[in-house]
Amino acid sequence: MFVENLKKTEPRRGHIEVICGCMFSGKTEELIRRLKRAKIAKQQVEIFKPKVDIRYDDVNVVSHDSNFIHSTPVDSAAQILLLAADVEVVGVDEAQFFDDELPSVCKQLADRGIRVVVAGLDMDYLGKPFGPIPNMLAVAEYVTKVHAICIHCGNLANFSHRTVSNASRILLGEQESYVPLCRSCYNEANSATH
Repeated sequence: MFVENLKKTEPRRGHIEVICGCMFSGKTEELIRRLKRAKIAKQQVEIFKPKVDIRYDDVNVVSHDSNFIHSTPVDSAAQILLLAADVEVVGVDEAQFFDDELPSVCKQLADRGIRVVVAGLDMDYLGKPFGPIPNMLAVAEYVTKVHAICIHCGNLANFSHRTVSNASRILLGEQESYVPLCRSCYNEANSATH
């Protein structure tokens, strides 16, 4: 009874959380963990992912460790606004694949009192800021940068190194196409290919 009354009288405070890093760093795993905890707290949760990302599943958000949570695939950030009615928490996975409207959409949701949790790559395979993530970092109250382990030396990895020959900025792939590398190993690998 006390918890129900507290929940109804306490004003909702919206904010934006961003989880970013290289491939294989646990971004999606952390997103799923946070959203499952919100569900345990009986909060209304809605998760979105870009329709183009069908690597593991057409609908579910799935981590490399095979943890998953149901999501709604969308074509654009604007669709999130239309589909996020009557929710307390919104999750967005693979945010780097969304259009440049994502920061504005997330800000509007947070302004409505919604907690927004976004996960995505902060850099592409060239080491350049990726998609809307730099602007998401600017508008977020909380930023978590996660790291993988460099497959060459064992240090913390911050770069997603592409191991296949393809110059397209977006190449959906996993371990067959990318490996996590630290700065030194990434620079060494790129100097060897140029």
